[in-house]
Amino acid sequence: MSALSVAKFGGTSVADYEAMQSCAKIIISDPNTRVVVLSASAGVTNLLVELARGCDIEKQKQLISEITKIQEAILIKLKDSSKIKLKIDLILKTIENLSEAANLATSPALTDELISQGEMMSTLIFVQLLAELNIKATWIDVRTIITTDSQFGKAVPNDEVTQKNSDLILKPLINEGELIITQGFIGRNSEGKTTTLGRGGSDYSAALLAEVLNAKNVLIWTDVAGIYTTDPRIVKNAKKIDTISFSEAAEMATFGAKVLHPATLLPAVRSNIPVYVGSSKSPEEGGTWVISDPQPRPTFRAIALRREQTLLTLTSLSMLHAQGFIAHIFSILAKHKISVDTITTSEVSVALTLDLKGSTSSKTELLSPELLLELEKVANVNIDTGLALVALVGNNLHTSIGIAKQIFNAIDQYNVRMISYGASPNNVCTLVSSGEADDIVRILHKKLFE
Repeated sequence: MSALSVAKFGGTSVADYEAMQSCAKIIISDPNTRVVVLSASAGVTNLLVELARGCDIEKQKQLISEITKIQEAILIKLKDSSKIKLKIDLILKTIENLSEAANLATSPALTDELISQGEMMSTLIFVQLLAELNIKATWIDVRTIITTDSQFGKAVPNDEVTQKNSDLILKPLINEGELIITQGFIGRNSEGKTTTLGRGGSDYSAALLAEVLNAKNVLIWTDVAGIYTTDPRIVKNAKKIDTISFSEAAEMATFGAKVLHPATLLPAVRSNIPVYVGSSKSPEEGGTWVISDPQPRPTFRAIALRREQTLLTLTSLSMLHAQGFIAHIFSILAKHKISVDTITTSEVSVALTLDLKGSTSSKTELLSPELLLELEKVANVNIDTGLALVALVGNNLHTSIGIAKQIFNAIDQYNVRMISYGASPNNVCTLVSSGEADDIVRILHKKLFE
């Protein structure tokens, strides 16, 4: 298994027939790629999420029609779609039935079952496309491999059971030389119900499979040629990074860089599996390797941006010289499954930025009246929106002299709502107005990278 590569292709890489053909060429060119993980075709998951929230009949028909058009646009270009057209039609019927159920009453379990259908369709179509290129591939339902808990929307894999499933199902096929095509993003709990790993979880799926198969690397094929010093759409002079450490890449992913899903790196770090990020549309452009100890390791590596941040400020005189107040606040947030990104405290207040992005949840749902009522029992609550986190990622930032001066001199014309500095050697975070975030990223990039 040591020469085995696990490749993941994202939604834009399987968006249409031509994109899928590009993926096929990459697979053909690398005989070590024996396991391929696919996302749903671009746009499909968003449409399924909307269906899962419930809607009127006309809206439901419109959304299903859009999903059908995306898949049929690929099917029509196959030489013989008859072999899988019936299967796709059955899945579309399943989507219709599940969305009708969601119109009556939504639930996390129903939502996961519904939004998993996109990956089912893309993988079935891709196997047929490969067959027409004379490439034999075996379709595997990843739910028979990845077993999770029942935390629908952000399920946590059971590594021990997943390993056993892989040993029983995947390894024998790979040992026989089979090429495996399977789905990202989804799993199954012990009761047989479909779960999802959260939006972007296809990266996580690929890394999990690489770990249980003892693969030599994970190849993340997306729509950009690697990881850049910042988002090239914001800064035209952004530079591609050839190698980056796991810790740096994890900080970038956590604080908004969309090239990698944050959880992807967990199995990779555990098993020291290199992760490659490249463009499926332009593989010749090269990409970025995420490894344990790249050299050199500069002080400043990159700038990440996470938009749509909410600042929750809790003020109470009870905090003064009190013990356990912050622990109580965190227990309330944990009860409501709220993840905290950054935190600052004073004698009588604590300010938190919240990660409000689940697989399908909205800010309104997470900052529920029930949550706010509990918090208001122990503190005055203030909520600020319209904010963004700008995270400067690098190495030994907490011990390097002059870091704060360089950063804050560069952006002295802008209001910084909150600062998180010193907790990590790999990042300095500033909370700023969303409307000024792009300009702040450009100024910092010019000052520190150009």
